[in-house]
Amino acid sequence: YIYDVFGDTINTTSRMESHSEPMRINVSETTWQLLQSKFRFTPRQPMEIKGKGMMRMYFLEGVMGN
Repeated sequence: YIYDVFGDTINTTSRMESHSEPMRINVSETTWQLLQSKFRFTPRQPMEIKGKGMMRMYFLEGVMGN
């Protein structure tokens, strides 16, 4: 099957990916808020994301306690 996916979420994800680093998991502030008690994150400087303005993002570092 061939699928095309469109919309604001896909655009935001693509733009976040372009501001990431190789072999790193870059997550949004919303994802960080949901998972901060279970995983360790490194906050990043807010970045200007086209169509979104300034966004806070975080790199996932690992599971809490490890």
